[in-house]
Amino acid sequence: MSKMMNPRFKECRRLGLNVCGHPKAMNRQTKGASRADKKLSNYGMQLLEKQRLRAYYGVMEKQFVGYVREAKKSNDQTGYALVKILESRLDNLVYRLGFASSIRQARQMVVHGHIKVNGNKIDIPSYRVNIGDEISLKESSRNIELFRDNFLSNNFNVYPYLKKDMNNFSGKFIRLPEREEIPIEIEDQLVVEFYSRLV
Repeated sequence: MSKMMNPRFKECRRLGLNVCGHPKAMNRQTKGASRADKKLSNYGMQLLEKQRLRAYYGVMEKQFVGYVREAKKSNDQTGYALVKILESRLDNLVYRLGFASSIRQARQMVVHGHIKVNGNKIDIPSYRVNIGDEISLKESSRNIELFRDNFLSNNFNVYPYLKKDMNNFSGKFIRLPEREEIPIEIEDQLVVEFYSRLV
């Protein structure tokens, strides 16, 4: 299974945006180091936004193109539909609920079988979570200090489309998010424009 393994902080500085969510990711950023600091053509701007969005969710290009194709068939605006698809991935929701401190850690937790959906173990990071599904930490994994501390310390960082149950180490995907509720700084339309000639 392929995955994005390039250095996180270096990637953030190159993209000019903290796509990994770590508070120290941009500490060594210098003016001119980011591609965003350079004068870009329309194509360059579209490419940069596409790379930023992929980096936010840790998705490989082939799978990302599949999501774009699916979003184009949606009744919603293509950019918003694409972000909703990415937001409903299991690894992303594990991260959003606070089980993990990064999308990479969330992916690893899922692959290693620490996460259940509606009581069933799911080890596929790209698994699409449905509205009403409950995501929980496996009982035996609740003794792992890192996972427990992650979840309990993220009590205040709750998104309106998710509901956390602190006592049962679980959370529920209660509805699809509005675009403004999704914490990513991306111009969706530029991503759609990039793929308009390819997909």
